[in-house]
Amino acid sequence: MRHVLGVDVGGTSMKAALVGEDGLATDIARADTPVADGPVAVVARIREFVRESAGSDRALAAAGLVVPGDVDAASGLARYSANLGWRDVPLRDLVARDLGVPVVLDHDVRSAAVAERTLGAARGADDCLIVVIGTGIASVSVVQGHQRTGATGRAGELGHIPVWPDGEVCACGQRGCLETYASAAALARRYAAAGGTQARTAQEVIARIDADTAAAQVWQRATTSLGVALATVVLLDDPGRIVIGGGLSAAGETLLAPVRAELADRLVWREPAPIVASPLGERAGRLGAAVLAWRAAGHTDFDDWPLP
Repeated sequence: MRHVLGVDVGGTSMKAALVGEDGLATDIARADTPVADGPVAVVARIREFVRESAGSDRALAAAGLVVPGDVDAASGLARYSANLGWRDVPLRDLVARDLGVPVVLDHDVRSAAVAERTLGAARGADDCLIVVIGTGIASVSVVQGHQRTGATGRAGELGHIPVWPDGEVCACGQRGCLETYASAAALARRYAAAGGTQARTAQEVIARIDADTAAAQVWQRATTSLGVALATVVLLDDPGRIVIGGGLSAAGETLLAPVRAELADRLVWREPAPIVASPLGERAGRLGAAVLAWRAAGHTDFDDWPLP
């Protein structure tokens, strides 16, 4: 049976899965993203990782590669990423040359939205917001069945909405961005800055919010910030459903309950959109990459695909 390779590159790690024409997915590899070594090293490691994941497989029909930041899917160009540090990398063509099969390059969150609408919590939803929270934060608004991409393809930078105008300086250069308060990277960084010593990762910070004042304060600021940002999007786009995905969605109701409450408090004169957790979690990016790869290979019927 033929299959495709779906690869999701994040600011912390990169993950790969093989997905058959029947929709059955197998996670096959994971590796660290060497961000500290600079963008040239990141690109080299991505190419190496994709080659290793593909191996010498003759049944590989195509590959999908998704990355964060500003991506021009039509030209296959990774234009900019604050987290990875690169500019104008012809990543699609580089990987296609390595593999010898069709390759699709797209934005990681747009890809996650494809997966959610094909397989996940947004299946059948023509008006929804998909939010992915990991090292950074981004979103996709689906309006009347179509992803809103914007005039330059840069729509969806939810993580860079200024929620606190005089707040902390973000890596992007702006002040008070949501990503500076509510991303997984921000939780760990802000906990350490508040004097916390018992946790190093976002998951560890969340695990301590009932017993650690610094963790609780950082978490409260994060969920408040997310509620503020979502209120803005709800008022602009009126989504019928908000799907929270990415690694931080594993926190479940610990995350969703306070964000729902904050969103409801911010929307005085109208009802809030329901907020649900993605059933795909951090797998959405690579599964969406696989769907895009299958489309490039001519496969367009996903109705019978099972929920991964």
